[in-house]
Amino acid sequence: MATDTHQKLNGLDHLRALAITFVFFFHYFILSGGQPAWLPDVASFGWTGVDLFFVLSGFLIASPLLTQLKQQQPIAFRAFFLKRFFRIIPAYWVTVALYFCLPFFREKEALPPLWKFITFTQNLNLNLQHFGTFSHAWSLCVEEHFYLFFPCILFTLQYFNAFKKAYWLLLVFFLFGFAIRLYSYQVMYGPKATAENNWMYWYQYLYYPTYNRLDGLLVGVAIAALPPFLPKAWARISQFGNVSIGLGGIAIVGAYFLCEDQQTFAASIFGFPLVALGYGFVVVGAISSNSFLYRYPSKITSSLATLSYALYLTHKGIIHITQQLLVDFHLDPHLMLLLCMGTCLLGAYSLHLVIEKPFMKLRNRLLASQ
Repeated sequence: MATDTHQKLNGLDHLRALAITFVFFFHYFILSGGQPAWLPDVASFGWTGVDLFFVLSGFLIASPLLTQLKQQQPIAFRAFFLKRFFRIIPAYWVTVALYFCLPFFREKEALPPLWKFITFTQNLNLNLQHFGTFSHAWSLCVEEHFYLFFPCILFTLQYFNAFKKAYWLLLVFFLFGFAIRLYSYQVMYGPKATAENNWMYWYQYLYYPTYNRLDGLLVGVAIAALPPFLPKAWARISQFGNVSIGLGGIAIVGAYFLCEDQQTFAASIFGFPLVALGYGFVVVGAISSNSFLYRYPSKITSSLATLSYALYLTHKGIIHITQQLLVDFHLDPHLMLLLCMGTCLLGAYSLHLVIEKPFMKLRNRLLASQ
């Protein structure tokens, strides 16, 4: 969700805007009870917006680090973690404070313990039925785990001069995802598949844990490795940006039908990697200079991309507050949707203006002083 680009890429702005739009509509249709009536058909696949964020994060985080390694530069751990801290933590802590200090902000009844949010372990063994408030922070836990371990893995590869065989490690992690999901499905979820509220166990054991959701990040890392390490291959691939976007669209449509019932065996084991590969093709197209996503800037998608992290953090709480304040007016569902969109954008802009921008300026000053 919270990513920085080392150069301005219009296509990635479009995709970040698309990802946060998917996530917003998916959560809105849950919080609104499926209203307006057309919304479930449109928004039911919106959960994949998080997977698009994962692919983008994998690409944007890995790209500068892999370029440093290609140039035989040491990994600047201090700068890397300083960037990540100031980009992620201030806005996140403010949102956590809102949830714990203002009960009216909570879209559900109960919060997990505070220490789980502080340690980014909230996504492990998360009971959605009893501790579903601020549940969307699970994806931040996944990304924080990635930010912690990925540079360390690169340092180890560099230290042992084993980077030429790193693609095997990517393959091992990708295959590990299939294996661990198979284990999670059959051993952890399987005995509870027929239990009451079995959907809760599926989310707890299959959907939320980091070890089951590495596919998007790995696809992003693989894309980032192409320009520095396989420049000739990348030069050929990038000539077909629009074709890549089309192939991604086909894969995503296939994933839509595969994952109509997420709790099936096929969707649980193969759905996440298919979604990740589909969005991976789209990201390849978005960074290819001849694609329509790359060529055409948009102030709307650029602004939405800038606010995407703040929107992601706050949108469920603000939707809940807006609906509660207006419930007695019995508004038309379409008007309620528009009002919630407006209040969420206003809340995200406020968080961005008051918290994100000042801390980003502080980060830049600290980096410049090193």
